[in-house]
Amino acid sequence: MSTPHPTRVLAFAGSLREGSYNRALLRAAQELAPDGMTIDVFDLLGVPLYNADVEAEGDPERVAALKDAIRAADCVLIATPEYNHGVPAVTKNAVDWASRPPRSAPLGAKPVGIIGASPGMTGSARGQSQLRQAFEFTNSFCMPQPEILVARAHEKFDDDGRLVDETTRTYLGRYLDALAAWVDRLRQPDAVDV
Repeated sequence: MSTPHPTRVLAFAGSLREGSYNRALLRAAQELAPDGMTIDVFDLLGVPLYNADVEAEGDPERVAALKDAIRAADCVLIATPEYNHGVPAVTKNAVDWASRPPRSAPLGAKPVGIIGASPGMTGSARGQSQLRQAFEFTNSFCMPQPEILVARAHEKFDDDGRLVDETTRTYLGRYLDALAAWVDRLRQPDAVDV
């Protein structure tokens, strides 16, 4: 399926691990993106923990790069793992930086999609749920449905990190079509009043 308008997606994985299933999920998303959608992946390695004292001195280089990339995109796509029944620090830290400054934050009024993969049976459902709460505060437009919760991820990716489970690939493709439609819907001048 092709998108009515070109859609630039800025994506990041909430894991710093090179062999992360969530990084692999984003690579699969790049493969399966519909015509008209481009997905650029931002590596969060080097983004420091949020610290208001550091922020007061000016955004660190990697933080400034993240914010610029979000501002330039039509949409943000986050692939988050789940640690201890919640959103991992790496994911939340990126959101915390991108929520600043409050009145002109890069995430303000930005369409957002959340996906996730986990070796567990819930496929990062709790982590995704917690992350949605953060986007209420940032006034971001998080797509409510469909969801991508890749459970038992170790069975769905091969040794090279390629998503090989055909059912999951089909669902991910449908998710990306829905994300493109979500962005187009929010592009309408009377879609939201912020």
